[in-house]
Amino acid sequence: MPRVRELAAEEIQDPEAREIYHRFARDYGPFLNQVKVFAHRPPALKHIMGLLLDLADEVVLPKRYLEIALVTVSQLNACTYCVAHHAPRMTDQGFAPDAAAHILDPEVPGFDAVDHMVRDFAREVTENFQYIRDDTFDKLRVHFSEEQIVELTLRSALCGFFNRFNDVMQLSIEDSAMVEFTDKGGEIAHLPAAE
Repeated sequence: MPRVRELAAEEIQDPEAREIYHRFARDYGPFLNQVKVFAHRPPALKHIMGLLLDLADEVVLPKRYLEIALVTVSQLNACTYCVAHHAPRMTDQGFAPDAAAHILDPEVPGFDAVDHMVRDFAREVTENFQYIRDDTFDKLRVHFSEEQIVELTLRSALCGFFNRFNDVMQLSIEDSAMVEFTDKGGEIAHLPAAE
């Protein structure tokens, strides 16, 4: 149960924020509990959740790499909510069901060299951001455009924000997300214990 009340769409006075609420719930996946908490601040709902919708509409980075980055950051930050939501999306990208649980291992089964590079970059953005070397970007440029590198950096850093927000607010995992997570081989034992 979150630390603040979850708002229903009807409680949102701002029509643009209410539309983002409905669109996010309809189009983005089972993240409704997050949206219900963001709804307390319509500007955040419009601009942060709206940003995610806009980025999803204008895909520049293959979903495979996006999900690797998001699960890596979420595992590093031990965000149960985010791992439960994004691990099934990794499975949708063709990874083994246990890949998310082993994403921080030196070698992840089913990962190729580019997958490992994306994982390592997401880790650097999370843990070593002030010391990332230029040669890291030289390696990224071999496989990604500058637009894609910006997207990968943005989404990795933004994921860290969501990890913190979700854990501070103690968001509950939606039943549909938990069913999808366990149906695709995820085990709650792989996730950090909730406090």
